[in-house]
Amino acid sequence: MRVVDSASFTRAANTLDLPRSTVSSAIRQLEERLGARLIHRTTRQVSATHDGLAFYERCQRLLIDYEEAESLFRGAQTHLHGKLRIDVPGRIGRRIIAPALPDFFAHHPDIEIELGVTDRAVDLIQEGIDCALRVGPLSDSTLIARKVADLALVNCASPAYLESNGTPRRIADLDRHFAVNYASPATGKIEEWEWVEKSELRTRPMQARVTVNNAEAYIACCLAGLGLIQVPAYDVADHLASGKLVEVLPRHRAAPMPMHIVYSHRQHLSRRLKAFVDWLTVLLGQRISA
Repeated sequence: MRVVDSASFTRAANTLDLPRSTVSSAIRQLEERLGARLIHRTTRQVSATHDGLAFYERCQRLLIDYEEAESLFRGAQTHLHGKLRIDVPGRIGRRIIAPALPDFFAHHPDIEIELGVTDRAVDLIQEGIDCALRVGPLSDSTLIARKVADLALVNCASPAYLESNGTPRRIADLDRHFAVNYASPATGKIEEWEWVEKSELRTRPMQARVTVNNAEAYIACCLAGLGLIQVPAYDVADHLASGKLVEVLPRHRAAPMPMHIVYSHRQHLSRRLKAFVDWLTVLLGQRISA
């Protein structure tokens, strides 16, 4: 199953913590025992044959049945066990999810989590990720998505910047202001300034003296007085409360960004994965809202 999911013997071996030769040998032995070719192998690509896909689907059902049968003897939900590979955005992972994990382990001490904290759009199937948290519109229609929250955004500036440049009171005032530009780590595209007006989303480019591709650098540049930013409200709540940052144009916020937990349509939703998804849904619902 892992070879089919990752389309690679090497990636499958890495996610299973096994030598590549062991995985390749296991597939050959399985094919010999079944008398069927399960995997197409080329120098560039590994893919399942027609027989391999049929066998893969049956294996999914067998694993689900096995986990359910095993749970009969493991008692309550607290005795779920096994490893989960999770990927989440950097700031949310560090500020919200990682500090809350002791609560999850208090309920599920036998589950092991490999937490990827990155702003890169990972390939769930090829990298063997059980589920990921995505912020913003979803582009991959092959994934199953569960919406967990709407991420409210605020417009911010430092007191030093506002003292030097004045406080914008309306959108037209932005002609005289600088922003800290944010470039998507995935595409390099610079995000335009956004706001909602009469229920319509509007955008405009902003002049900037600095462009970053990291959320922490984005906030740091704003704190340093380099320009205006649009940022998740939870991410700067402490700075706003302390006065290190000031909200501007409060009636012209960007539209909230949807947050989804996604997993592959091939991924059987094991009880341990369902337990984590349910826990994360509650956590984000409590900590992040529009």
